[in-house]
Amino acid sequence: MPPSPRRPAPLQGRVFRGSRVLAQGLLTRAELRSGAWRPLFKDVYADARLAVSHPTRCAAAARWLIPPGAAIAGRSAAALFGAGRVEPHEPLDVLVPVARRFGPVAGLAVHTAAQVPGTDVARRAGVPVTTPERTCWDLAQWLRVEDAVALVDVLVRRRLVDPARLGERAHRHAGERGWRRMLRVAELTDGGAESPPESRLRVRLVLAGLPAPVTQFVVERNGAFVARLDLAWPQWKIAIEYDGIWHHDPQQLHRDRRRLNRLVGDDWIVLHLTSKRFATDFDGFLAEVRQAIRTRKR
Repeated sequence: MPPSPRRPAPLQGRVFRGSRVLAQGLLTRAELRSGAWRPLFKDVYADARLAVSHPTRCAAAARWLIPPGAAIAGRSAAALFGAGRVEPHEPLDVLVPVARRFGPVAGLAVHTAAQVPGTDVARRAGVPVTTPERTCWDLAQWLRVEDAVALVDVLVRRRLVDPARLGERAHRHAGERGWRRMLRVAELTDGGAESPPESRLRVRLVLAGLPAPVTQFVVERNGAFVARLDLAWPQWKIAIEYDGIWHHDPQQLHRDRRRLNRLVGDDWIVLHLTSKRFATDFDGFLAEVRQAIRTRKR
């Protein structure tokens, strides 16, 4: 059995710069390439026993890679604020003033801007990160509309941004590249959405030409609670329920079906959309929604 890799105490549980520990004689090049250490970025390593999180990667990039004046941004910033998730294999979004001439760097998605005002950058646990409002602007530029809205919805729900202020920012920058995308995202944002798939579904319905549905609509009977619906057009008594992966749980499915059965007798049409069908047959589902609306308009 080969001997266990040497693990100097000063490096255990730490993230470090490879070139520095080599210069200090803490490790040899062969030891640095052993399974005891995990490469995060070029010349940046972590103890392989350390649970490397998204904030860990952001802190490492901010400390050793990105230049002064740059900031963690986009999806990476949104994840730091509790919206969305960036997987370990995905690059971190970084916003860099164009004058810095930075990148490319493996593991980073480098975006440039003519300037990154100090008012658009905050520090979170010592890491420079774009403010929630600036993060929304960048998400609107870099992602598809439905994906941007899904993240902005979370930031709104967490009361980190106000859709009205996002719209105001778009108008303040009218004429600049990207202002219309920000305005569209602000118009489509709804903090009532309870999951990113529900946000994407709502946006797709609106982009298909349908009126915006109400999120988390509460149905009452004689002043008493009956059910809460994912998306609804109360004027037509049409609802959409998104059945995500959690509906593989029989108990959750049982609770949801019992909840919807309470609508029997109240003349509601409830259409169900599974995650699989959302991905493979949204056009077919859209036709069913339009048919339901035509039926109620007669």
